[in-house]
Amino acid sequence: MSKTYESPFSLRWASDEMRYLFSQEKKFTTWRKIWLALAESEKELGLNISDDQIKELEDNVNNLDLNRAAYYEKQTRHDVMSHILAYGEQCPGAKPIIHLGATSCFVGDNTDIILIKEGLGIIRKKLLNTMNNLASFALEYKDLPTLGFTHYQPAQLVTVGKRASLWLQDLLLDLDELEFVLKNLKLRGAKGTTGTQASYLELFNGDHEKTKQLDSIIAAKLGLSDSYAVTGQTYPRKTDSRILNALSQIAQSAHKFATDLRLLQNLKEIEEPFGKKQIGSSAMAYKRNPMRSERICGLARFAINNSMNGAATASVQWFERTLDDSSNRRLSLSESFLAIDSILNLYINITEGMIVYPGVIRKRIMEELPFMATETILMTAVKRGGDRQDLHEKIRVCSMEASDNVKKHGKPNNLIELISKENGFRMTIEEIKEILKPENFTGRSSQQTEEFVNDIVLPRISEYNIQIKQVEINE
Repeated sequence: MSKTYESPFSLRWASDEMRYLFSQEKKFTTWRKIWLALAESEKELGLNISDDQIKELEDNVNNLDLNRAAYYEKQTRHDVMSHILAYGEQCPGAKPIIHLGATSCFVGDNTDIILIKEGLGIIRKKLLNTMNNLASFALEYKDLPTLGFTHYQPAQLVTVGKRASLWLQDLLLDLDELEFVLKNLKLRGAKGTTGTQASYLELFNGDHEKTKQLDSIIAAKLGLSDSYAVTGQTYPRKTDSRILNALSQIAQSAHKFATDLRLLQNLKEIEEPFGKKQIGSSAMAYKRNPMRSERICGLARFAINNSMNGAATASVQWFERTLDDSSNRRLSLSESFLAIDSILNLYINITEGMIVYPGVIRKRIMEELPFMATETILMTAVKRGGDRQDLHEKIRVCSMEASDNVKKHGKPNNLIELISKENGFRMTIEEIKEILKPENFTGRSSQQTEEFVNDIVLPRISEYNIQIKQVEINE
């Protein structure tokens, strides 16, 4: 047990792959890969850098000595310089050319973009897994009628699958946004201290073409297609705002789903998975609390609120750069990725095993359906020769009586029995009950769900070569 604070993301929630992505080891080995790419690119463009120096840098990329770097940082109070010195000790031959022409943001910002790209790839994979689970659920329950809710009041019937298609639609929008961010993600590149490339222009003896080529060569070596054409000392901090907004949108969708599920679990219509030995409450042994959905909501609020850090930071960057971004970004970026990773782990886990209770769903429908069916009953009676205005008034009076029976006396809804006793409807109670089939009141819910999933969602998922897998979570 640690004697110092550890983030719950590290202890319980986030996946190993996302935790490693934002680890010290990953960060600093990436710095070294970037220094290696810089040296290789400068050599290719004619600077006096030897093959032996390149090999020395390459051989020591993963040979981190974090304790040595920490020793130097105590002296220099500068994280980049401390790692340059530690790397240089391991690469004495290459020491003179490490970080040649670069500024701290060359390794810092370019590393951030590389990690962000990998992180968005992890998020996309899990988003697609979630969508695949929901698509299967939607198709399985596309025909099962359920009471719709507007304002959390009973409304026209939908189906369980149609409701799931709304959750899916949100995630599809999130996938579109994620792809936009990934498509437009760029490196800071090799821009020098204030973004003018002056140091590189000096190294290449005023050769503008080679200075421009350095940017594109480094980008290719680091796995991105392009660098920003112009920057200050950093890449535009609006990039962070865009990324955090995309993550926030996933959180918004997950929060909506989890809230719906929490309400449905209270209604005993649909529940999240519940382990055989899981305990819902230390005091109330009977309870089956929707703790996973609740955790989604809590983490989602964190990620949604965290998106404001990107907006605030982007808005206060003075001129070419100010350093109040650094400490904030170390928290907001990594923690948002860890939060969304944790949320999607839960979302995948829940959608792998949601429990549906058709009997409870039908019981609730039949408590409300008589009120919703009165227009159909009225039209049928009129077609049989009834007086529309007279019958409308009788339905109104019967509805008020039935409503009082339900609300004031806790009795079953007896609207159909009351109507069947009225003169003028010319319908038996059996004929009226035949109208009350829930399937008659769901419109195109089933067809919409099938068309949406089969024609839009599944083809979109199939565009990606992803592994569909189950996710284990820590309770």
